[in-house]
Amino acid sequence: MQLLSSIQYQFPLQHLNTFSIAASAHAYLRITNTEQLIGVYADANWRAFPRLVLGGGSNVLLTGDFPGLVLHLALAGKEVVGGNETHHFVRAAAGENWHAFVQWTLAQGIGGLENLSLIPGTVGASPIQNIGAYGLEIKDVFHSVTVFDPRDGSTRTMDAAACRFGYRDSIFKREAGRELVILDVTLALPRSWQPNLRYAELAQAVAEQGWTVPTAQQVADTVIAIRRRKLPDPAVIGNAGSFFKNPVVSSEQCAALLERFPALVHHAQPDGSEKLAAGWLIDQCGWKGRNLGAAGVYPKQALVLVNNGGATGAEVVALAAAIQADVMAKYGVALEAEPVFV
Repeated sequence: MQLLSSIQYQFPLQHLNTFSIAASAHAYLRITNTEQLIGVYADANWRAFPRLVLGGGSNVLLTGDFPGLVLHLALAGKEVVGGNETHHFVRAAAGENWHAFVQWTLAQGIGGLENLSLIPGTVGASPIQNIGAYGLEIKDVFHSVTVFDPRDGSTRTMDAAACRFGYRDSIFKREAGRELVILDVTLALPRSWQPNLRYAELAQAVAEQGWTVPTAQQVADTVIAIRRRKLPDPAVIGNAGSFFKNPVVSSEQCAALLERFPALVHHAQPDGSEKLAAGWLIDQCGWKGRNLGAAGVYPKQALVLVNNGGATGAEVVALAAAIQADVMAKYGVALEAEPVFV
């Protein structure tokens, strides 16, 4: 009864998704401990209802009202949990704000996450998307994750191999792991820290500051400055960050494209494939700064779709589809959306 009394009905979700799409949930429950989570999945009254686990809502596009129960994961807590000769182990609960967690690790004198500064969302979402930026992905610093499996009510730990990380991908986005609910994440951060300046734009920005050997905080500050210059603040303009994945094509397809489009932006991958810059493709198709209804393409970064005010999920979907169609028609390349459509 106590669980049921905490559930709110016809709950507005606009403040729970960074796209700021106005939608509502039939029912809503804020989860602050694992007992609540286990209890709601065990409750026969809710077994037949669809459930949606939300963190910061930074990788979700709401296409309409949700007919079931939204579980807002607000689990809190972070700590240094030990380490070994080479790494510190830091753990954070799934509901912790990602950027605040990165800043907290730096305040502890532990570097390693600074390249991932200012990425919106929660800690729990980071392995799902295998978030990455400026030459670093979560898989590079990942140790383990604790998950709740509603299929059998168990709680278990998964290592990196079990998470099957890929480019903006993991087991949590696939059939085998889609039902798993992440409770906390443990990362392994290097004791012998060295700045990761493999990303050319970051290296150049650091050099412009005159830092030959930057600190982790200086790298973080540089990343923050770059992101603020290029990307819209979700608190001001609704968005979900990069809307499309950078497509990966074969070296043969890339070579054929380069013959037709010599300025094509591409990056060689370790397996011999080529990663194309989705933003460049979209820009070349003339979409940067254009709008479709109240949804638009951010004028400073074609990879970001925005809510200019009052956009519906359907308008964002229509804009994304139009962009995908134009890129396919011109380049023969399929763009895949990053956010989950709900």
